[in-house]
Amino acid sequence: MTEPRYLRRDEVEGITGAIVAVDVLRAFTTSAYAFAAGASHIFLCADVDEALAFKAANPGVVAMGEDRGRRIHGFDFSNSPVEVSKADLDGVTLVQRTSAGTRGVVAARAATRLWCAGLVNASATAAAVGASGLGMPTYLVTGDFPDHPGRSGHDDRLTAQLIERARTGAPLEAELTAQMVASSDEAARTLALGGDHVDPEDVAYATRVDLFDFVMEVDRTADGLRLGAVS
Repeated sequence: MTEPRYLRRDEVEGITGAIVAVDVLRAFTTSAYAFAAGASHIFLCADVDEALAFKAANPGVVAMGEDRGRRIHGFDFSNSPVEVSKADLDGVTLVQRTSAGTRGVVAARAATRLWCAGLVNASATAAAVGASGLGMPTYLVTGDFPDHPGRSGHDDRLTAQLIERARTGAPLEAELTAQMVASSDEAARTLALGGDHVDPEDVAYATRVDLFDFVMEVDRTADGLRLGAVS
C-alpha cells in the first residue's frame, strides 16, 4: 500500500494496523477541549442509552455528545467545544456519544492502535502515528455516512489529508484547510442547528490547527473504549 486509505465507518470493521478516526465537526474537537479543561479520561459509546447507563452506573461521570447534532436529554454537555472549554473538568471522567465520531471508533475496534483527531491536534497525531512503527495509517472519515449521500464527510477528509501531510513532512496548508473546513457544507449544517445545540463559535474553535500538542488514543478496558490524552 503506497497511499493511505480513507474509509467510511461501514468499511473499517476488521481493519488492523494504525487507524486515525477523524471527526473535526465536532466530536473529537470537543474531546480535545475537554482534555484541555482537565478531563482525565473519556469513554466512547455508540448508543445514547449506553452512555446514559454508563453515567448512571458510575457516579461522578459526566456525559457529553449529541444525537443527529442535537443536545441529548440527560447529558451534561452538548457536542460543543466552546461549552466544554468553559467547564471545570479537572480530574473528571466523561462518557461521550456522537452520531459519527464515537460510532466510528466502536466500528474500528480491531485497530492495532487507534487515535482520535481533529485539526486542533493534527500534527501531534501525525507524529504519534509516525512513531508507532505501524506504517501507512488508515484514516476513518467518520462523517461520511453511506446512507446519507449529502453527508460526504468532506470536512473530515480535509482534516485527514492535513494529518497525512504532517506525517509525511509535506507543507501543511493549514490556513487553507481551516478555511475550507469552516466553509464546508458540514459547518453550515452544524451552525444551522441553532443556539440550543451549537455555540456560534464552535466551528472557529474546531479550525484552530495544532492548538494542542497532545494526542488522543483509545485503550480497550474492562469498562469500555477509553480515550486518553498524551503529550
